[in-house]
Amino acid sequence: MKTIMMLITSWCPYCKAAASWIEEIKRENPKYADIEVKIVDEEAEPSVAKQYDYYYVPTYFVNGVKIHEGATSKSQLIDAFEAASK
Repeated sequence: MKTIMMLITSWCPYCKAAASWIEEIKRENPKYADIEVKIVDEEAEPSVAKQYDYYYVPTYFVNGVKIHEGATSKSQLIDAFEAASK
């Protein structure tokens, strides 16, 4: 299993919505239960955020590969979990 790197800001409404879906997705899909989601607030950890090529938040990376950037639906977040499960 790989880790999902989720880049956020504290004030982003899309980030808050996506964060609220993480545990829900893990409960609904047991195969995702052990996938770690590392949440990086770009304002609190700018040195980490600068290592990634993105503009909009939330942005998801799996194994260094950008999976999605910007406003996210639950199904798009599930796509990130699916990528991390392979």
